Amino acid sequence: MSRPRADSLDSLGPDDEVVPYSDDETDDELEQDEDEEEVQPTVPAAEPEAGWQVKVNDRDFCKLPEFKKKSFLCFKKSKYSGNAIKTYKYNVLTFLPLNLYEQFKRAANLYFLALLILQIIPQISTLPWYTTLVPLVLVLGITAVKDLIDDLARHRMDKEINNRKCEVLLGGRFQEAKWMDIQVGDVVRLKKNDFIPADILLLSSTEPNSLCYVETEPNNRLDKFTGTMKWRREMYPLDLDNMLLRGCKLRNTEECRGLVIFAGADTKIMRNGGKTRFKRTKIDFLMNYMVYTIFVVLVLVCAGLAIGHSFWYQEIGSLAWYLYDGKSDTASYRGFLSFWGYIIVLNTMVPISLYVSVEVIRLGQSKFINWDLQMYYAEKDTPAKARTTTLNEQLGQIEYIFSDKTGTLTQNIMAFKKCTIGGRTYGKSLSLADFSWNKYADRKFQFYDGHLISCICSKKDAEMMEFFKLLSLCHTVMVEQKDGELVYQAASPDEGALVTAARCFGFVFLSRTQDSITVSEMGTENTYEMLALLDFNSDRKRMSIILRFPDGRIRLYCKGADTVIYQRLNPSSKHKETTQHALDGFANETLRTLCLCYKDISAADYNSWAQKHKEASVAMSNREQALDSVYELIETNLMLIGATAIEDKLQDGVPETIAKLAKADIKIWVLTGDKKETAENIGYSCELLTDDMQIYYGEDVNEKLSGRMMRRRNEPDGGRNKKAKEPFFTGDGKNALIITGGWLNEILCEKKKKRRRLRLRRLGKRPRPTNPQDGQPADDWEKELRQKDFVDMACECSAVICCRVTPKQKANVVSLVKRYKNAVTLSIGDGANDVNMIKTADIGVGISGQEGMQAVMSSDYAFAQFRYLQRLLLVHGRWSYIRMCKFLRFFFYKNFAFTLVHFWYSFFNGYSAQVAYEDWFITLYNVLYSSLPVLLVGLLDQDVNDTLSLRFPKLYLPGQKGALFNYRNFFISLFHGIFTSLIIFFIPYGAFLQTMGQDGEAPSDYQSFAVVTASSLIMIVNLQISLDTSYWTFVNCFAVLGSIAIYFGVMFDIQSAGIHVLFPSAFTFTGVASNSLRQPYLWLTIILTVGISLLPVICIQFLCKTIWPTEGDKVQRHKKKYELEEEVKKKPPAFQRGGRSRRSAYAFSHSRGYADLIASGRSIRQKPRARPELRDSIQDGCAD
Repeated sequence: MSRPRADSLDSLGPDDEVVPYSDDETDDELEQDEDEEEVQPTVPAAEPEAGWQVKVNDRDFCKLPEFKKKSFLCFKKSKYSGNAIKTYKYNVLTFLPLNLYEQFKRAANLYFLALLILQIIPQISTLPWYTTLVPLVLVLGITAVKDLIDDLARHRMDKEINNRKCEVLLGGRFQEAKWMDIQVGDVVRLKKNDFIPADILLLSSTEPNSLCYVETEPNNRLDKFTGTMKWRREMYPLDLDNMLLRGCKLRNTEECRGLVIFAGADTKIMRNGGKTRFKRTKIDFLMNYMVYTIFVVLVLVCAGLAIGHSFWYQEIGSLAWYLYDGKSDTASYRGFLSFWGYIIVLNTMVPISLYVSVEVIRLGQSKFINWDLQMYYAEKDTPAKARTTTLNEQLGQIEYIFSDKTGTLTQNIMAFKKCTIGGRTYGKSLSLADFSWNKYADRKFQFYDGHLISCICSKKDAEMMEFFKLLSLCHTVMVEQKDGELVYQAASPDEGALVTAARCFGFVFLSRTQDSITVSEMGTENTYEMLALLDFNSDRKRMSIILRFPDGRIRLYCKGADTVIYQRLNPSSKHKETTQHALDGFANETLRTLCLCYKDISAADYNSWAQKHKEASVAMSNREQALDSVYELIETNLMLIGATAIEDKLQDGVPETIAKLAKADIKIWVLTGDKKETAENIGYSCELLTDDMQIYYGEDVNEKLSGRMMRRRNEPDGGRNKKAKEPFFTGDGKNALIITGGWLNEILCEKKKKRRRLRLRRLGKRPRPTNPQDGQPADDWEKELRQKDFVDMACECSAVICCRVTPKQKANVVSLVKRYKNAVTLSIGDGANDVNMIKTADIGVGISGQEGMQAVMSSDYAFAQFRYLQRLLLVHGRWSYIRMCKFLRFFFYKNFAFTLVHFWYSFFNGYSAQVAYEDWFITLYNVLYSSLPVLLVGLLDQDVNDTLSLRFPKLYLPGQKGALFNYRNFFISLFHGIFTSLIIFFIPYGAFLQTMGQDGEAPSDYQSFAVVTASSLIMIVNLQISLDTSYWTFVNCFAVLGSIAIYFGVMFDIQSAGIHVLFPSAFTFTGVASNSLRQPYLWLTIILTVGISLLPVICIQFLCKTIWPTEGDKVQRHKKKYELEEEVKKKPPAFQRGGRSRRSAYAFSHSRGYADLIASGRSIRQKPRARPELRDSIQDGCAD
């Protein structure tokens, strides 16, 4: 059972059962309200709603001068947008300039453009301009093609939407027009299943009372609209209930007409699209810093060589008559020119093709995720989807997972399992109830207690009849008929399950209008007049309906959480103790509970209350608070009938997935809006919580944090000097935190006040405390320390569950862990209330489930089941991280090995910025000769297969520690490149030095030397990547051998006499390759260079895998053995029935219902005719 809580108003602690503040009120709105109430002049609403005038069927009205706004310089245009939307970035004329502008905003591309300009200056450049132009054009071209493909897709989508057809009133009759041609003030006609083209004011429909039903997804950002309609000199108030928003779909209504209020970019959906934060990986940041480091090293090296050239020219060059070039430049000026010359020569230290190669690898990795059949959910035909191509390797570095509960860990498919009626519990039998007597029973519905059917058919138990009558009447479910079947549309799966249960037990909800509900009660069809519908919200935790019975009686039916229902029961109400005992039993079985009650109301009492309700419902300010207060007046002295118990099953594989991720040292926090007991029960069911854990609740956490704060204050320096952290928990046992949203605000010192509390404080009735409470922060520094202490404490625990938290609080928890732990975080959820959390985390994952697609649309990755998360992280994430790290290490290495040969050569050419290779080799090295093998390693390499990756989660640990790519690895690649460049230069140099003979026949010239060093380099880098490849395929083998073959083929072609004749100035190495490489001595030199370069690497790899093997090396060593073994048997679930009491509550996860739609008349089908066949079938079944 939950511990007693003190009222938060007395600062003794928050109530666990209360949401800290309404989800409908965000932090920003509360702060805005505070500011507005302090400043008397009311701040006008933002455009487009403020000063927005629309005249029906008059397009010229919107073009009047008073409705124009300045667009550019002195040009003006109408402030009313057209209905055409534009999400693309380019057109035919702007693509090239805009795309180039965007690409040159990248520092690397701008750097190489500057190099290209420098190469045009003859005094500086020793390399032809095409050595930089060709790679730069290739990189820009590949990126431009990718951007063009993406933008063409946006063009196609825009064209498809803008060219949709709609009927518009033009010239006195409705004519077909395209969406793009619709304007503000037009009257449009929509038909069933049409998409709504703009934000329109509903004028009429074919349904009774001009009702209309739209299909959409809830979004708290779209719920603000106020307006006034002027009709025949009368003014009528308008609110969101009168609006049909763009993007919704017309349902259950044959035809309706509306007035376009907002079009195109002014519509709610377009204005509230928002900007998604651009996410970047840790490797991205590290890679950028390393490129900056390389640039600094490049500048320092070039400066050193320039100084060397100045000294060399002053001491040697100026004195040698044969080196005189006819110029009288000083040594300093020559050194200055040499600096820029070396910037050009050594520019390949900064890899131009790095970024485009990384994008290609990420694109391929994303495709592998999309194509993974083991993450395909056949039941709903839902494949996994990588919705971004920039975060794949980050999936291999996750340290914290923040998960929603309902619909993410659970199926969010509710089943009516048990109930207690009049003190007696049903649903504990092993016999399956037979519903064949009920023609309209749901065929999938199952209930294990046939005795309940017998009791209902006997019609002797009045409380039982009232129980199911309440379930069939007290709801906001919508109904329609499809192929002769009743189809219910419910605001939540819970409510749908309850109405379906009543239907199966003989109380069939048939139809509703704006002011009536028709049900069949055991074959007898009755219509009840609906007097008032008191809808559910997260503060009330209940809903009620007031009905006038056919015999004239007035009765209130209410259902809600036990914590609020028991407070409102009549003292004479029966079965309170037995029902409470049943509720405790249901909670132990992780069932979601709901109490049902009723109250008879006299006509006089109702009329008095109805007058107050009418006044509150038309209040122009604080309408919701006024209605809540009026609801409280009538929902008193209730008579308890019983309680329901609904099961929300865990998704398949959830406990196994959590166990696997825990072995990978990934910590899982559950952030949910559900009640504490419900969340705790699910924690045990999915094995996030175990019986050997010590659980700490909000008051325990607050006590520990306050104690540490007081001890810190008592220290001489006030605790401001950093020292070793003290653990919050001593001992070897496992710990877990379960904390509610109220306590979370208390602990983090972020308590929010409702508007009424703000008002009271300003009036002096409740002044703000001047001094902090004991253990409470005195300033921002202490507040930050307290938040950090909370994160440290939570991270010491094996499991953390935050319940009764709002979407804003979910995002705040994620932000705290990111800020104070510098950890890589992942959030996973399935509903609109998870969007904030998904966007805040480093990686957001959306579950395509029962709550729409908003979470998926805001996510970076999406799939259908929580269990696929282990494959996403432990297989695709780990592979992507390993591949990217290996690619980057080798990419830097091969560029260092290639470029630093020029550095060694400078010591023998007077630091004159001469190149050691042939010009075309420099141009094609990163494009043709060394790019494909390393690219394939980044796409295909894997140390172990997917089965072993899942079997040994410890293989995931190196990614969390960033062990495979960091500054240490970077400098290893740097020194490895330095070593390789030394070997490549000095071994051929020594060989050529020894072959200088008197006869001049030995190939000891510069051009032959350049061919030998280039050939050695190509063979070394391609064989080096072969040594680093763990997973060989035909493609890898072909790439390595093909790259070497392409090098020799191209070299012989560009050094042939034929091409020299055609382009004598561009191809100057005429016949060098054929003359040099036919001599065995030079081939032996190449082989010696390659061998000496690779032998140390082979020895080091052998010693590391033998003496200091990693976890991956150990698994690889026994890979064959592991592949033959059977999978480890699954452990039985840790949760046992009959444990300590853990209460659950349905009402806390129930979303706001359709009451507003029902009352406004937008959402109801026409009342159907009586159904004699239904009544006869039920009566016949019961008679049998």
